[in-house]
Parts: sequence; C-alpha cells; structure tokens
Amino acid sequence: MSAAPSIPESSLTSGQGAGQAAFVWNRDAFWSQLEAQFLRAKSAGAGTLDAPINESLAGISRQLDLLAAAEFPANAPVFDTLEAGFFQLGPMVAASPDHLPDFVQAFSRMRSLVKQQSSHWPMEARETRERLYRLLYGGRAATEEAMLQAPRDRVPPLLAGADEPSQTPAAVVHGVTLHSGDILVSRGGAATSALIARGNDFPGNFSHVALVQVDAATHAVSVIEAHIECGVLVSPIATYLRDTKLRIMALRLRADLPALVADPQLPRKAAEQARREATRRHIPYDFAMDCDDPAKQFCSEVASAAYRSVGIHLWMGVSHLSTRGVISWLSALGVRHFETQEPSDLEYDPQLCVVAEWRDPETLFKDHVDNAVTDVMLEAAERGEPLRYNLWQLPFCGLLKAYSVVKNWCGGVGPIPEGMSAAAALRVQKLRAVHAATRERLLEGVERFQAEHGYTPPYWTLVSIARGATANPAGVAPQQVRGPGS
Repeated sequence: MSAAPSIPESSLTSGQGAGQAAFVWNRDAFWSQLEAQFLRAKSAGAGTLDAPINESLAGISRQLDLLAAAEFPANAPVFDTLEAGFFQLGPMVAASPDHLPDFVQAFSRMRSLVKQQSSHWPMEARETRERLYRLLYGGRAATEEAMLQAPRDRVPPLLAGADEPSQTPAAVVHGVTLHSGDILVSRGGAATSALIARGNDFPGNFSHVALVQVDAATHAVSVIEAHIECGVLVSPIATYLRDTKLRIMALRLRADLPALVADPQLPRKAAEQARREATRRHIPYDFAMDCDDPAKQFCSEVASAAYRSVGIHLWMGVSHLSTRGVISWLSALGVRHFETQEPSDLEYDPQLCVVAEWRDPETLFKDHVDNAVTDVMLEAAERGEPLRYNLWQLPFCGLLKAYSVVKNWCGGVGPIPEGMSAAAALRVQKLRAVHAATRERLLEGVERFQAEHGYTPPYWTLVSIARGATANPAGVAPQQVRGPGS
C-alpha cells in the first residue's frame, strides 16, 4: 500500500518562523581541507606532531589568558582566532591521540571563559548567538572528531567543568558532585531525540532536560523530568541513568548571580517546588511546546517553570524553529509554538556553568550517525517532503488511541501518549522506520569507508554517505552541511 500524504490536524500559517534564518556553516570546502590535513598528519606519524601540537596549544592558551584578564565584545577578533585554532588543531590531535587530554581540557577552559564573557553580551542579538554557537558547539565538534579517531581507551568518558560552588544539598553521582537544583541535559537514542536536537535554527547536541533534587537528610538523588509517554514524573537517579543516554551534561547556576547571593538556597527551592508540583497533580506532556503555560510541560518547562517560581528566568536567548521544513514536520507531530525553549540552547545561557559532561566512545559515534541521518532527512523536509503515513492504518490507530484515552482516565499509560493524536503517532512510527532504514544503510557505508580508508569518517563524510543512503530521488543538488559535528 502506498503512503498517503500527511493529514494535518490544524492549519499552519506561512508566517510562522518569518524573520529568522537557520545557521549554516557554509564551509564544506574547509571541512574537506581539515580531513586532508588529518591524512597528511597521519601519514607523517605521531612523533613528528609533538612540536606543532604543543605550539598550537600554547597559542590557544595565550588567547584564553586574554579572555581571563579582560572583557571583550562578541565581535572581538580574539574569538575568531580561537575558533580557527581549535579547528586547525583538531586534525593533528586526531593523528596523535596522546595529546587528546590536553585538547579536551583546552576546550573545557575555553567554554568556561566564553560563557563568562557572554554574561556581558546582549543575548537576544543574532551576533551573540552565532558567536556562542560557533565557539561552544564548534569547539565540541572539533574535539569529538579527534576523539572518534583515537583508540577507545584514550577517550575520557568524563569531562570535568567548572567546580561552581553551591550551598544546596549534594551527593556524588559517577564521580561528580550534583547539587539540588542542578540541571541535566542529555541526548536520547531515539529518532525523535535526534529530531529534537537537530530540528531548530542552531542544530544542537541535546534533546532532553531534567532537574536534580537532593534530599537534605538522606542525600538521595531524584530527577524530575517530563516523559512523552506519561508526563512529569519524579524518579531516582538510577532510573534516569538506565534510560538510553548518548551524552549527559550537568549545569549549575552561577553562585555570583544577584538572586543567589541574596538567597543561596533558591536552586533547592526550585527543585523542591518542581517535585511538589509533580507529586501533587498529573502534569501531561506538552506536545505544543508552549513554554508559557505550565499546565502541561515538555522537558524544558520542568526546569524553566521551577526556576521561574523562585524569580529566575532561564533560557535568556529563546530558540527559533523557523525553516519551512522543520516547521512542517514538527507541526505534523503536534508542535504549535516555534519560539520556545530547546534543550540544546540551555548550554548557551550565561547564568549557567557547565559542571561536567559524560560521553562514551561508542554512544558518541551513534550520536554522530543519528545526527547525520536526521540532517539529511531534514534536507528532504526543506525540499517539501512531508511526514507520510499509510492512510489505511489510521482507523486501527484511532482504536488504539481510544484505548489509550481510557487507560489515561484510569491512571495508566496507553500505547499512544496522552496528548498525541493517532495521525501524529503514525507519523512518529514512520519517522522512526525511515530513520532506522537510512541509519542501517549509512552504517554499511561506514564499514566500506573504514575498510577502504582505514579511519572513521568525519561528520561531513557521514552526511555525504547518508545522502547516498536515502531513498530520495537522484539528482537533487546537495545542500550545505548544517554543522561540522554532532
């Protein structure tokens, strides 16, 4: 049976998203040059790279010393120098992984200093957002490309960040001290997780937000988070970690914020407020992504609503989902608000410090593969390809939806999440199927590439292979890669 066109539940005006533009690196030739530099460095041998790598690291360190000593505007040349330095250093470190720890630590220091600098920048300005994205996302992309060329035992699973002081209750989780009120941003392993991370004007690394609450007496760590299937829940940290996580980042409010100086317990109060709300009433998942209405909450709202209740407004720069393809696909899945709070964007909020970042070498590569597949699928969306489903399945799915509604009334969870329509559920099913099939073909292409070339294909090559792995008609002009890394 052929797939029928998507059937929208409500109309979407063409004006939504107007006035914004998605970020595009527009540097495909540069990525190819970096790959060529890696091959030359690999051919020369690691022993010949010590001097140039140390020189590059010293140059980056000097630029970071400048940031530590004075304030700079977002358009200062020092940031262009830093960006270029990280990208140019990446191929050499990829060929000489002994230097990987120093490279990763340089990125961690750069991220911390850039976030400090950004506390003086206008967060709603496009120039600010692009500068933060290029440095923080781009720096991570450069370091992760080097990680994926290194032996697995050389890749540090934990990257420590700022040891930001906090006076709220705390407990140690996997070697990191988490405080009540800390925020965890993570990336799930599903196709929809990849779509959430990539489907906005600044494609990112994260798809989920959760709030940490630590009991002052027992030091038991709980996590408050919104689940698509059942709404907002409170769970032990062990339950949170059992769910598939390709990466996790811990964020904490800066201790020098005026509100925290006046009351250092505000993060604890925010976490306890979120817990009370989640246990006092049923909070359905907010598929519309309306961050101004706490009656329903998607994952970001759990943190933003809790902190808003104590007078702190997170997401200083709102997210925009403005391209026609992204709007079309997300609206077909129930999204109605396209200026909202995306998980990836919380990293750029200058009120927050990065405490730690976890990533496993195997899940890191899966993250890159899923991103490449999703970016290529979104290219199809921009060409006007709708999210299709088989029309004959709709009546059967409607029966499942009716059964799910009854289960929801009885306090249970049905096969179709509360708040999701039968048609949207079919579209999600189709999205997952297409993503899985494309991913399988991409991995076959990766195996052939590795056998022929002897190294892991970088992100831009993954995108190229994914384009060849899609079922889209041949002859469509390739588009610029939206990002150099995951």
